[in-house]
Amino acid sequence: MLGQALPRIDGPYKVSGAAKYTSDRRVENMAYAVAVGSTVAAGRIARLDVSKALEVAGVIEVFGRGNIGKLYKPSPEAGMFDEARPPFADDAIRYYGQYVALVVAETFEAATAAAGLVEVSYREAEPNVALDLAPDDEPNEVSQRGDPAAAFDAAPVKIDQNYVTPAETHNPIELHATVAIYDGERFTIYETTQAVTNTRNVLSEILGVPREKVRIIMKFLGSGFGGKLWPWTHGTLAAAAARSLGRPVKLVVTRKQMFEAVGHRARTQQRVRMSAERDGTLTSLQHDAVNAAGMLDEYDENCGEATPYFYGTDNLRVTAAQTRRNIGSPTAMRGPGAVPGLFATESAYDELALALGMDPVALRLHNEPAQDQDLAIPFSSRHYTECLTLGAERFGWSQRTPEVGSMRRDGTILGWGMAGCSWIAARFGAEARVELHADGSARVLTGTQDIGTGTYTILAQYVADATGIPVERVVVEIGDTDLPPGPISGGSMVTASMVPAVLEAVRKAMKSAVGLAAKGDAAPFKGVPADQLVFADGRIGRKDSTAGAVPFADILQAASVAFVSGSGKAEGSFGQEHPKYSLHSYGAQFIEVGWQPEIARLRVHRIVTVVDAGRIINPRMARNQIEGALVMGVGMALFEEAHYDPRSGAPINSNLADYVMATHADAPHMDVTFLDYPDTKLNELGVRGVGEIGLAGVAPAITAAVYHATGARVRVLPVTIEKLLLGP
Repeated sequence: MLGQALPRIDGPYKVSGAAKYTSDRRVENMAYAVAVGSTVAAGRIARLDVSKALEVAGVIEVFGRGNIGKLYKPSPEAGMFDEARPPFADDAIRYYGQYVALVVAETFEAATAAAGLVEVSYREAEPNVALDLAPDDEPNEVSQRGDPAAAFDAAPVKIDQNYVTPAETHNPIELHATVAIYDGERFTIYETTQAVTNTRNVLSEILGVPREKVRIIMKFLGSGFGGKLWPWTHGTLAAAAARSLGRPVKLVVTRKQMFEAVGHRARTQQRVRMSAERDGTLTSLQHDAVNAAGMLDEYDENCGEATPYFYGTDNLRVTAAQTRRNIGSPTAMRGPGAVPGLFATESAYDELALALGMDPVALRLHNEPAQDQDLAIPFSSRHYTECLTLGAERFGWSQRTPEVGSMRRDGTILGWGMAGCSWIAARFGAEARVELHADGSARVLTGTQDIGTGTYTILAQYVADATGIPVERVVVEIGDTDLPPGPISGGSMVTASMVPAVLEAVRKAMKSAVGLAAKGDAAPFKGVPADQLVFADGRIGRKDSTAGAVPFADILQAASVAFVSGSGKAEGSFGQEHPKYSLHSYGAQFIEVGWQPEIARLRVHRIVTVVDAGRIINPRMARNQIEGALVMGVGMALFEEAHYDPRSGAPINSNLADYVMATHADAPHMDVTFLDYPDTKLNELGVRGVGEIGLAGVAPAITAAVYHATGARVRVLPVTIEKLLLGP
C-alpha cells in the first residue's frame, strides 16, 4: 500500500455532504452566539451599554467583563497559544476587532441583530499600525559562526538589501467555529482546530477545570493553513457562555472577523548581506529579521530558521527581533518562518548571482555545504543538488538567456527565475491503538486530525500495508481527545510522527492474533510455537510455508474473540537539544512568467518543482499538497496583503472581494517531481512531510523571473503592476 496513489478514503463523505464540519453541528436546545468586536484599535472601554440588545426578542444574555465568569491566563506548560490574554480580562483595547461583548440568542438572526445594538464608547488612543518595522528591543542572536562582518567588508562582491513580506490573512473557506456543550461537569467542544489535544490542554486551564473535564472533537476541517493551530478567544467565549447558561452554544466568526481576531502571517522586514569571491564562493551571510507582533505578544516569525543550515559559508550571523503594533496576534501561516525568510535570502542570492555574472543554479551548486555547519552534524538525507539539476533539466533552464527582456514567445516577454527551498523534518510525540476485528476489518485510533491533507488515508495505508487488510476495510478514528493523544497538524509532521506509534500498535495487535492461532482447542496451529507463525496478507500461517495460512478473522471467530488490539507510543524529535542529524526536506522551484507591457499584464505561465521529501507514501495526495502550495505562492508573490487603516487600525480589505488571492484563472501549469529517497533517520519508513515545502521558494523564484522579464527588482511583496511600470 505504501507508495500507491490511492484516492482519499474521506473523499466520498465530503463530496456527498455526509462530512460534518463544526458549523454543521446541531444539538438539542442549542443557542447562537455572535461576538461584538471593538471599532477602535487602541484605548479603553469607557461604557458598554447592552440594554437595547437585551430588548431584542429571543436574546438570552449579553456577556461582558462582569458576567462571563472567571477565565484564567494559560501557563506555558499548557500548550501552544498566541493570544494569551483571556477575553474580557480588562477594559484595554489593543487591536481592532478585539471582542468586547458576546450576544447569545435563540436564533442566529436574533443574535446578529442584537449584536448591532450593543453600544460601546471608548477613550481612544492613537493606534500604531506603522509599516516600517523598527525593533522594540535589541535583536536576539539566532546563529553565529565566524566573523561575517569582517568577511563582508573584505569581499570583492557583495549584496546589502532589505526585503519585506506583508501581513497575510488566512482565508480557508471554512470559518472558525465552536459548538460548546456543558453538562454541569464536563465540556464537549466541537472546534475548528488543527490540534485537538493542544486545544483541550489550553482551554482546560483558561476555563479552570481539569483536562479530563474537557473533550475536543474535530472530524473534518475546511482547511486551516496554520490559522487553526492554536485556540482563539471565540472558543473560550462559547465555552464560558455554555457553562453560564447551562445549554449548548454555537459561535461562528464572520469573514470580517477572520481578518481581526484569529491570527495572520506577520509582516516582516529583513536585511540580507551576502558576499562572495569572484568565483562565486560565498564568504559571508548576515540575515537580520524583524516581525510585527501584537501589543502583548512575544511572537517570533523565525525568518532565519533555514538560513544557518541551508547556505554553505564559514561566516554567518542570523538575528530576530519584534516590534509591537495595534494588531491582532500573528500566528503561523503555511511555512512559518522559512517561507518569508527564504524570500529574503533566495532573492539576495539571485541578486548576488547577477552581480557575479554567474548562473543562479551554478552559484547554488558551487556553495553546497557538506554538513550542517551550524550544528556541525551530518545531514540525515540531503539531495538538494539533484533537485537543482533535475529541475533545471525539466524546465529547460539551459535555454535561458540572462539579459533582461531577452526572451520572447508569441509577442510576450518571458522571464525565467528559480529559487531553492527547504523545510524542517521532525516528529511530534504520538500514541495510537490498532484493533483487528473478527469481521476481517481493522481500526486505527489516535487523537490527531485530518485538516484536508489526507491523514485519514495515510493512516489506513500504514495499517493496510502492515497487515495485508484491504485499505477500504481499515476504519480510521481521529479528531477526538478521548482517543490516544496524537500530534498537532502543523509543520508537515503528522505523516512522519504517526509512523512509529502506528507500526508498534499494529504489530502488537498482529502478535496477539498470532497468539490466538497457536492456543486453544479451536486454534488452527495448536501446539505450534508462536515464533514459527507469521501474519501476512491478512492471514496467519507458518513461516516456512504459505500453504494452509488462515484468514485472521477466522482465527478470532474460532476463539470467540471480537477483536485484538495493540497500543503504540513514540517520543517526538522536534526541538531536540543535541540531534545527531540535521533533518530537513529540500527542493527547487523553476518559474516562467509572461510580461505584456503594452497592456500591463503579468502572468505566471508554468512552475517546475522538484522535491526531496523522503519516501512518498501517497503520490496523489503529496502532489495535491505541492500544487496547492504553489498556487498559494503565486498569491503570496502577486496578490496578498492585508491593509490596515492608520487612523482606526482596522483591516480595511477584510473581505474576499478586496483581499485578492490567486484563483483558478491564476493557476499556472505545474510539473511536480518527487525524488523519493527514504530518510530512515527520521522513522523506519523514511517518511517526511510535504505540506509546507511547496510554498517555500515560490515568491523569490517569481520575483527573480519578474526581474528577468522587466528589469524591475521587487523587494517588497506583493509584486504590483505599479512597481513594474516604474521600471528598474
